Amino acid sequence: MPRTIWIIDDDFVSQFATRYCLEQYEEKFKIETFESAEEGLAELSNLKIQKKAFPSIIFLDLIMENMNGWEFIESFQLLAKGKRLPEIYILSAFSRSKDREIAKKHKVVSGYYDKPLTKVGLNKVFEKNVRTNS
Repeated sequence: MPRTIWIIDDDFVSQFATRYCLEQYEEKFKIETFESAEEGLAELSNLKIQKKAFPSIIFLDLIMENMNGWEFIESFQLLAKGKRLPEIYILSAFSRSKDREIAKKHKVVSGYYDKPLTKVGLNKVFEKNVRTNS
């Protein structure tokens, strides 16, 4: 069964670019996209209620309307208590050193990449994912 990867981003072009990069990778994934942090949280809540597995990896935009990526992470941590957390990677079009520093120190964030996600970035994600799952 392929790993499930979520893309949470309110920008359709960014969603498309990330999906395209994932589809070009040598592994096949089940890819789901969400246009807002709220939509992603609602689906995570449904998965928890149904006692289904969370996605393996979440690619998360930081700058979104209503709820930003950091607010999503806070809410997700509360929702996911007692469950195995997926790897969360920040994808941002705006390179802010403050966000990079927060991401480096945050216990839930596995990495920070500039948009668009590239094959080199994706290789780093999966190299790290293999090491942490071994």
